[in-house]
Amino acid sequence: MSLLRVEQLNKSFGGVHAVQDLSFEVDPGTIHSVIGPNGAGKTTLFNLVTGVYTPSSGNIFLDDQPTAGRPAHVLARLGMSRTFQNLQICMNMTALENVMVGRHLHLDRRFLPAMLRLPGIVRGDRDCRDKAAELMNFVGTGRYLDSDAASMPYGALKRLEIARALAAEPRLLLLDEPAAGLNANETAEIDVLIQKVAQTGVTVVLVEHDMKLVMNISDHILVLDYGKKLAEGTAEAVRHNPDVIAAYLGAA
Repeated sequence: MSLLRVEQLNKSFGGVHAVQDLSFEVDPGTIHSVIGPNGAGKTTLFNLVTGVYTPSSGNIFLDDQPTAGRPAHVLARLGMSRTFQNLQICMNMTALENVMVGRHLHLDRRFLPAMLRLPGIVRGDRDCRDKAAELMNFVGTGRYLDSDAASMPYGALKRLEIARALAAEPRLLLLDEPAAGLNANETAEIDVLIQKVAQTGVTVVLVEHDMKLVMNISDHILVLDYGKKLAEGTAEAVRHNPDVIAAYLGAA
């Protein structure tokens, strides 16, 4: 049974059909990549799946629960988390605090116990800090535990954002261009990290332009062109698909 299922999804902005009659499924525990030329509808698709946009028509299911048009905070409770192409890091906070923010769904948020700093609140805050530190070590940013986010290099901030997304304990993690702006060494670190995440049982869906990374880590690839499905399949099948080569990969 698929974890994520998209059925005949459409999204129009005025006369522009950004996503057209799109259907696909994502199996649990896999790494599923979405690729295509600029303007193919990849980020629009992510925004539809994660509740930023409401579909013009069609359905989206997370573990057979309909989610189309539901707000992002509801989807987070259902087990969906994401990162963004442009960093969404709070630069006026420490690195550790940024990750702790991602655990808000797992904290006691009742007003009175928090105001009185009851033992359960103190214990929960301590556990939250410990879990955030564990995640920072997991993504390879442990050296920045005591650092301000503003002092961290760009590549480390990319991994920090993944740690914050993981802090919500998602079943489905969507990564929007996790390697954008990274050098070769930083991209290799992201490659290894995404595979580590998948090995923990979290299903990963990513939009990415780095074809070396995509072909190396993907169990399944969906190719979009002008909002439509151009092809899908394994990395090997997509790499040799003549339509994909003509529209995106290039003859070389």
